[in-house]
Formats: sequence, C-alpha cells, structure tokens
Amino acid sequence: MIHEMMLSPKPFEMIASGTKTIELRLNDEKRQKVQVDDTIVFVRTDDSRQMLWTKVVGLYYFDDFAQLYQSLPLDNCGYRKEELEMARPEDMERYYSQEQQAQYGVVGIELSVL
Repeated sequence: MIHEMMLSPKPFEMIASGTKTIELRLNDEKRQKVQVDDTIVFVRTDDSRQMLWTKVVGLYYFDDFAQLYQSLPLDNCGYRKEELEMARPEDMERYYSQEQQAQYGVVGIELSVL
C-alpha cells in the first residue's frame, strides 16, 4: 500500500540524506493503516513538487513519546548528536498534544529511502 504524508523541510532533507531513519507520528487512524513493506511518499510542506519515496522497514508502537524517547535511538529520529542531551518527549507536543497521545498512542516508523 502507498501512503502520503506531509513533511517539513528539515526532516524531509534528513530522511533524504539518510541521517533520519525513524519518523515519529501519532498513531492515529491514518498511521494505523501503515504496515511493514508499505511505501510512504513524503511531500515537502514548502514545495509540494518535491516528493520522497520510502519503504517502511519497522514499526515501533508506544503509549506516548516519553516511552518512545526511552526506547528508540534518538539520533535516528531527527536529533543531531549534539542535541541528544537536550532531547525531550515534550518536543513533540508542538505537533501532538498529551490528550492526542493518550487517545491514539504514538509510532516510530523506520524507513529506507527508495
């Protein structure tokens, strides 16, 4: 199955370059349909003509980002080495509220670029 998701310029470039291999998302209805071996096409938010085709190689489910941040390697989730000590689950609250996390849970989507 092919899924389409929007992605901001910085994480778009990080996935394209291979420095980010795990995309963090709310496990809402759209993400619940994603399975290993599916294709995700990321569309860059500031230029919808730029698309990045990826394959799902792993799915990691958690109740919230606090659990995810304790379990997954954050340098694969979009943090640079020098940012790891400052990385906090609360960073994700700019995208997803605690209420949304409690309702749906969260997922780390491990990707490889096609």
